[in-house]
This record gives sequence, C-alpha cells and structure tokens, in this order.
Amino acid sequence: MEKVKMFFQNRLYLEVFLAAALFLIAAVFGLIMEVVIYALYFMIFLEIVRVLIGFIYENRVKLRILIDIFIILALREFIVNVVKINKEDFNSIIDVFASSTNYHILIFSGVLVFLFVLRFLAKVTSPSEYYNINYEKANKV
Repeated sequence: MEKVKMFFQNRLYLEVFLAAALFLIAAVFGLIMEVVIYALYFMIFLEIVRVLIGFIYENRVKLRILIDIFIILALREFIVNVVKINKEDFNSIIDVFASSTNYHILIFSGVLVFLFVLRFLAKVTSPSEYYNINYEKANKV
C-alpha cells in the first residue's frame, strides 16, 4: 500500500498515469481527436479563470496569460481544420490555394507564428522579468 501511495504522490507518475489512461480510453472508443479538442477547451477555461482570479487579486491582467489563451484557441482551431475538415491532397503549390479550408489553415498558421512572437515579446518586456534581471545584475557587482 505504501508503494501505491508513493506512486500517486509523485506528480510526474500521476500525470503519466492519467494521460495513459485517457489515451487508452479514447483509443478504445475511437475518440482521440475529440479528447484532444475538449482538453484544449478545458485548458482555455482554466486560463480564463486564472486571468479573472489574477485580476481580482492583483487588479491587473497579465498579457502573457491572455496570449496563452489565444495560442491554445488557435491551436484548437488549427487541429480542427487540419484533421477534421481538410480532406484534400496537395500535389502542387497551386493546390494550397484551391479551397477555403486551405486558406484557413494558412491564416491559422500565420496567427500562431504571430502569437508565439508576441508571447516571446511579452515575456522579454514584462516588468517582473525586468526587475529580476536588474536585481541579478545588482547582486553580481
């Protein structure tokens, strides 16, 4: 019994166990994409609640968390468009521009790249990052 308790106290083992269990259940019922899509929805709701709680307690909104929400939302839309909707073959570059679904995929790809660049800039220019860097420089001297 002690080994089982230690197994579930270690967070990594618990996460791997839950992920494997969810994957096996989804694979048996053929619902892997639905599980991924709904897991992304769940993550979006978690991040929204995190923003609201941060706003209530700190009276400010962290831009980094909002960008994370939009990245997750764009990833979900990208997965839906690529896997569930897009049933087309690409034989040449002209085929990419042949349907509106392919335009959506290109737009979501551009949005994702833009959001990742914005996320990087939000991290680099955040006030907490600025003060941590200056504090480390002051302590080195």
